[in-house]
Amino acid sequence: MGAEGEKQEVHVLVVAFSSQGHINPMLRLGKRLTSKGLRVTLATTEIARTRILSHLAEKSTTTDTTIAADAAPTTTTIYSVSGIRLAFYSDGLSLDYDRKNNLDYYMETLQKCGPINLSNIMQTLPKFSCIITNPFVPWAADVAANHNIPCALLWIQPCTIYAIYYRFYNSLNSFPIKENPEMSVELPGLPLLHTQDLPSFVLPSNPFGSFPKMFSNMFQSLNKFKWILGNSFYELEKAVIDSVDELHPIKPVGPLVPPSLLGQDPSFDIGIEMWKSEGTCMEWLNQQNPDSVIYISFGSITVLSSKQMENIAMGIKSSKFGMDGEGVVNSEEIESCIKEMTSGPRGEEIKKKALKLKQAARDAVAEGGTSDRNIQAFVDEFIAVSCN
Repeated sequence: MGAEGEKQEVHVLVVAFSSQGHINPMLRLGKRLTSKGLRVTLATTEIARTRILSHLAEKSTTTDTTIAADAAPTTTTIYSVSGIRLAFYSDGLSLDYDRKNNLDYYMETLQKCGPINLSNIMQTLPKFSCIITNPFVPWAADVAANHNIPCALLWIQPCTIYAIYYRFYNSLNSFPIKENPEMSVELPGLPLLHTQDLPSFVLPSNPFGSFPKMFSNMFQSLNKFKWILGNSFYELEKAVIDSVDELHPIKPVGPLVPPSLLGQDPSFDIGIEMWKSEGTCMEWLNQQNPDSVIYISFGSITVLSSKQMENIAMGIKSSKFGMDGEGVVNSEEIESCIKEMTSGPRGEEIKKKALKLKQAARDAVAEGGTSDRNIQAFVDEFIAVSCN
């Protein structure tokens, strides 16, 4: 690309599933793209509008009140946060519909109505040079194709999970089946994996409905995406990232986390809090000694496997984790793990490794770091594509 001023005309649309854990990595990636001189709009469904705008109001964030003509004879207010525009489209259901307890129907409706309504709001905005979507809204790639716009996928889980799913859904390796549910799995770039080490979607006992089918379709159609970006950094997952390089490469551009975790000013965080934090929890935390509390998030539908817990513990043997018969780590073993992580020689060793990885993460996102270079290469590539 030529002069810096020309980059200001490059407009990127990022499409996020209406969940805080999906929106925030997209916003943080968008922030890094704006630092490269690009314009960014984040689109998500109307169900997230109220919570997002309430957060902005509480933070006293100014809003961009630009009015854009809608496809319907109405007007749409375009808000922004830290220079990233926000746009909202209907998922085809009323705002009071219980999506959480009707998840399969919700995902089906979103897949049916989302493309139409997303296309409609795209007509009200400047032309896009690239669309970035995430795994829960893979149909955005079809919208991009219909508009002749290149599309990227931001994989928000570890690259390790991407590699496992890619090999599973494309039948490249053997995985547990009903006839042999306890078989071990050997994959390039990874240690030997046992049943309890694998994500639940690839197990014959998988309890989820629409998500495995959606992932299956997506991983068998990755050619729809010109780029796969990962919320990780190369130094953390070298072997597994290299292992898929000749299959369908994933380029880490993270970690897309709050700036405070990277030694940066926390006031610059662009993340949205769609749920109010519990004040008493923060009061309690502030009373504890430094480095004395471990926070573990189990997600909405994803349960940490013993191998993921083992990685968190930086090398504690998987035999430390007892299973309750349902493939879930029991409380006694978690307590044992936490004690070993926080006290004694083992705890000190873990802390040193964690600090080393923390510095590696900071280096990766710093100017000239591996993730920063991957973002710049991605920007240069899609600008070149859009100019052809």
